[in-house]
Amino acid sequence: MSEEKSKLIDIDRIVQEKAGSKAKYVPGFVLSWLKRVLHQDEVNRFMAESGHERGVEWLKHCVRYLDLNLKIVGEENFPADDGRKYTFVSNHPLGGGDGVALGAVIGSHYDGNICYLLNDILTNLPPLKELGIPINKTGGQSRSLPQLVDAGFRSDRQLLLFPAGICSRMRNGEVKDVAWKKTFITKSVETQRDVVPIHFSGENSKRFYRLANLTDSLHLKFNLAMLFLVDEMYRNVHKTCEIRIGKPIPWQTFDRSRSANDWAQYVRDIVYKL
Repeated sequence: MSEEKSKLIDIDRIVQEKAGSKAKYVPGFVLSWLKRVLHQDEVNRFMAESGHERGVEWLKHCVRYLDLNLKIVGEENFPADDGRKYTFVSNHPLGGGDGVALGAVIGSHYDGNICYLLNDILTNLPPLKELGIPINKTGGQSRSLPQLVDAGFRSDRQLLLFPAGICSRMRNGEVKDVAWKKTFITKSVETQRDVVPIHFSGENSKRFYRLANLTDSLHLKFNLAMLFLVDEMYRNVHKTCEIRIGKPIPWQTFDRSRSANDWAQYVRDIVYKL
């Protein structure tokens, strides 16, 4: 395979494939800007160096590469690795680095036996294929989404979820998740998985949150902020992030005294009190 074809990110090729004969009209400065904001050269170099690794080992390599200092509080609350399966749920302030860090930490504790519900774009990354259940909320796969989610909960792996479904938003100067979706409650009860709440401390730039709020307010189909997630990950290099592990919540807690939606917000509130 040639060096050009082996690139993970190749803006010139992507624009050519998407725009066809009109690609020649895309200004050079736009291509240069895209390459810079997506860190094309840095990402391709990293993947060339680490792409042979898979799963949790690759995630741990990412943490070292980004020089993230992870301070873990409440590690004693991790359930024993005794064969029982759990649903680990966390807030999602970074949209990238938090997923990498939590996957590395939880995966290390459970000998690599974890999986995520991931955007299908991320599961196309070879190192993540074995960890991800691909989620595409639009298009043809949307009809099979319930079956894929069910398979994840019924698997023999520990499951890591970000119930907000999207990166946190900054509202009134405070970075917090939007309302959590109820799926982790209903499926955890069905599959008798206790729920482990986790709080991840960290923030992206104010620019990122402004773009995210703009996308929301204009009801845009394309999330402008997502274009900057790679750049935000590089902005968080050398940062210290605190991971707080809460006590497991028995699945029997989520009874009919509240709706599944209310129970989801109940767990979200616990996360923000950690």
